[in-house]
Amino acid sequence: MKLSHRITHLTPSGSDGWEVFYRARQMVAAGEDVIELTIGEHDIGTDTVILDAMDRAAKGGHTGYAMVPGIQSLRESVARRIEERTGVPTTYENILITPGGQSALFAAHLAACDEGDTALYIDPYYATYPGTIRGIGAKPVAIQTRAEDAFQPRAEDIEAHAKGASSLLINTPNNPTGTIYSRQTLDGIAEVCRKHDLWLISDEVYDTQVWEGQHLSPRALPNMADRTLVVGSMSKSHAMTGSRVGWICGPADVVRHLINLATHTTYGVPGYIQDAADFAIAQGPDLEEKIAEPFRRRRALARDILARHNAVGLIPSQGAMYLMLDLRATGLSGFEFANRLLDAHRIAVMPGESFGKAAAGHVRAAMTIDDKAFAAALETICTFAESLSK
Repeated sequence: MKLSHRITHLTPSGSDGWEVFYRARQMVAAGEDVIELTIGEHDIGTDTVILDAMDRAAKGGHTGYAMVPGIQSLRESVARRIEERTGVPTTYENILITPGGQSALFAAHLAACDEGDTALYIDPYYATYPGTIRGIGAKPVAIQTRAEDAFQPRAEDIEAHAKGASSLLINTPNNPTGTIYSRQTLDGIAEVCRKHDLWLISDEVYDTQVWEGQHLSPRALPNMADRTLVVGSMSKSHAMTGSRVGWICGPADVVRHLINLATHTTYGVPGYIQDAADFAIAQGPDLEEKIAEPFRRRRALARDILARHNAVGLIPSQGAMYLMLDLRATGLSGFEFANRLLDAHRIAVMPGESFGKAAAGHVRAAMTIDDKAFAAALETICTFAESLSK
């Protein structure tokens, strides 16, 4: 039987960029000790107060079908949180609750693009972006950034590809680079979107992980609220990665259509998980800061360590739970360095090329193990890079 072209060409190169991660996991399964700095998974786990709320909701009977748009109280809580953080008037009618941020990205592109449309995205990118765009039948076109710009996208580069496109996907604070887009960058992006009538899809799942500067949602910029779809999630802000609860925030008329889409696809998110998410948001910024603090602390550790070494460069890590390390002094690609590091020292990092062409010669290290082990791993990465560069 023949499979559809759409599903067999989600990753047309045959690679999804995660080979080093898979190899590290195979080594772990074989009983080897591997230090994993690969995926964005909190080492602290979901807070027990949230799990207790989830348990109460499940045992209280909220295990049947939940409302497809999301339970009313959670939609209102998300709307209130967004309005407080951005200053943009937001109600529950602007919110659809989704099974995680990835589902929201897929739905947002379905809303913005018809089959065959061009959908733009920024390189480096989270690994699922181009496959998500192909999955809805659109054509993905990457806009490359530059390490010397700290991977801030240039408006003129977007402009060069914007004519005839339907959407632009951005991510700030950024995975994998840790860059937070400046007001100047976002103003340039907004100007291109307005000029070329683009939908802006803004992935803001790392909005609570800001170490330097300020996160600005482009939905708050002039004349952008009606053309911006914001993707959010409980995964990073509340360490609820496995709970799979996220949202889309957008114009009410668009959300009504997205609710219809959810009826025909996901049919909503389990009620007891939504109740736990609602409880978690109600705990306010103190809980969010508690969850973010380990990464803030490790980022400071990393800056101190890297200041003592000259073979590894650090892209300014302004936010998110990752470091983008520049290994070009070694003369190796990110893939080559990551594989040799895994073989020599049993430390797993993600090659920059996993996230596009712009990060070639870099690796991404997730700050997701305890401070002492993280510092030791980073020291090893630096001394290994120095030995190779010599």
